[in-house]
Parts: sequence; C-alpha cells; structure tokens
Amino acid sequence: MVGSKKAIISSIVMIGGVLLFFYLPILILMIFSFNDSRSLTSWAGFSLRWYQDLLSSRDVASAVTTTIIVALISTVVATFVGTLTAIGLSKSKKIVKDVVNSVNNLPILNPEIVTAIGMMLLFSAMNIPRGYITLLLAHISFSIPYVILTILPKLRSLDPNLAEAAMDLGATPWQALTKVIVPQITPGILAGALIAFTMSFDDFVISYFVTGAGVKNISILVYTMSRRINPSINALSTLMVLVITIVLVLINVLPMFKKKERMPIE
Repeated sequence: MVGSKKAIISSIVMIGGVLLFFYLPILILMIFSFNDSRSLTSWAGFSLRWYQDLLSSRDVASAVTTTIIVALISTVVATFVGTLTAIGLSKSKKIVKDVVNSVNNLPILNPEIVTAIGMMLLFSAMNIPRGYITLLLAHISFSIPYVILTILPKLRSLDPNLAEAAMDLGATPWQALTKVIVPQITPGILAGALIAFTMSFDDFVISYFVTGAGVKNISILVYTMSRRINPSINALSTLMVLVITIVLVLINVLPMFKKKERMPIE
C-alpha cells in the first residue's frame, strides 16, 4: 500500500515537472507581455503599451491579415480535397490504399526542413516567383495529409454498404455522398479543418523558405522581431498562443458535443 502511494506521488511529481518544463516559459512570456519596461527580464509594472504598439503597427497588421487569409483559404481547399480523397480511398482496393497512405504519410514523417527545401526547389525549377501564391500553395499541400489522416478513421467506422443502401432507395451518387456519407463523418471533417488551420497559422519553417517579395506571416514576423530587443514580440506571441489554444480546445470539444447529441435518450 505504501509502495503504491509512493509510486503515485512520484508519477505526479514527474508529470508536474514535465508540464512545468514545457509551460513555464510560455507563462513567463505571457506575464512579461504586460511589462511596462523594455526589459525582457526585469518587471517594472503592469502596462498594455506593447499591445497598443502591436495594434498600431502596419507590419503586424499586414502579417496578421496574410496569416488569416492564407490559413482560411488553405483550410477550405485542404479540407475539400482531403475529404474527397479520404472517401475515394475508403472505396479503393487494398493495394491502392496502402500506396496512397504511404505517400500521404511521407510529408507528416519528414522533417519540415526537408519539405521546405523541396518546395523551394520545386518553385524555383518551375520559375514561379516566391511570394503570396507560393506561400498559399505550400500551406495547402502540407495541410492535406493531416486532413486525410483525420477523416480516414471515421470512414473506417462506417458501414461500407451505407452508400449502396441509399442509392438502392433512390438516391443519386451525389445525394448519397452529401446526405449520407458526409453527415456521418462531419466530426472528422471539422477536426481535420481545425488541425489544418492550426498548422497553417503557426507554421514557420516551410513559410520562411517559400515566401518572398516582402510577404510575411505572423511566424516570420516574430522571427524578424526576435533579432532585436522588442517587447512587442511577447504580446504577439501571447496572442498566437491564445488563438492556437482556442482552436485546439475546439478540436477536442466539438467531437464530444457531437457524440452527446447522438446518444439515445433513455
């Protein structure tokens, strides 16, 4: 009994230490975003001056606009393509599934730097000037595998004869897809879309290699600001953490609500 209590206590201490190691720097960053001084180490009083500077900066406004537009467009396109691909894979032969799944997993397993350099060389070989378009294409391409990977488990849990049954009852293939299959996998589609948005919103490595012509997203702007002492970086990073946290909470909460709605009332 005593041994089990010690094991529980040691487990709690280890988990607490790991969480502290990961989240203490973020907490310190968020606290110092309200610091009245330019110092990044000493506290001089509570202030919102760095948030005011952030909101009045044209560079920040341009970066935020670029980030949101690219994230939204890439999310919509990646979700549409990823959903259709996942549905097509669920009806394909095993050898096709295995090959496509292997190819789909490569961008996820590869280090981002490899994907970034590959895309940069591709755009250079095709003489596509780096800028807004290349940034958008890159975000779409690396988001699609995550959408497919999120939707496939939902499709595997469905009855494979569902679409055929709907068409036997008079539905067209399009109606069977939109009114039978898609509603059943909506939680997976939403989760895939939120993951794609999060990946696009905070991506730095790939964005840094494929963008140009003065086009910057938030991550590149943070990197630029980090080269010199600029307390506004704390405020900007705090806002990014809050946005990503909200999206991640939605990813985990929305499927739970959907599951509760489907539970039969006794």
